[in-house]
Amino acid sequence: MVLAAGCFWCLDSLARRLAGVTAVRSVYTGGTGPAEYIAVCNGTTGHAEAVEITYEPDTLPTEVLLDVFFSCHDPTSLNRQGYDVGTQYRSAMFYADRTEREEFAEAVARVQAAYDRPIVTTLEPLGRVFEAEPEHQGFHLRRPDVGYCRVIIDPKVSALRQRYAPWLRDGALV
Repeated sequence: MVLAAGCFWCLDSLARRLAGVTAVRSVYTGGTGPAEYIAVCNGTTGHAEAVEITYEPDTLPTEVLLDVFFSCHDPTSLNRQGYDVGTQYRSAMFYADRTEREEFAEAVARVQAAYDRPIVTTLEPLGRVFEAEPEHQGFHLRRPDVGYCRVIIDPKVSALRQRYAPWLRDGALV
């Protein structure tokens, strides 16, 4: 499953803590042209910072994973999450097939009731996926001292621990 919720460091960090998640990769997808950090940050490639999550649905229901996705960012905010602004930080769900597209559409409809504004999360066909540079993989776990991690990601991890405690693994996936 490939999801974009703003900066990939946040969703990467949360997904690694969920029981049933077997692999997490920060990636670029949804655009054309060079898939490298500087080009994507310039906003000219159309790529989003996204996270590819491999998981066991028998352990972690898809609905729970999608709830975590929606709860970790503002899906009503177009092309921005907090200080991160641009299409590369859009809220997006990249579907691999018709079944996944339907799952995503149902999830959007289900969570819409919790928001006063329309959800702007896009449903996009999954195209080519490019792995982000090594320094972006598991960034929060490796660099928890960085200001962005302390100010932006740590509160999301605390919220995850409170709201999704039954779905957490003992240690973060590294």
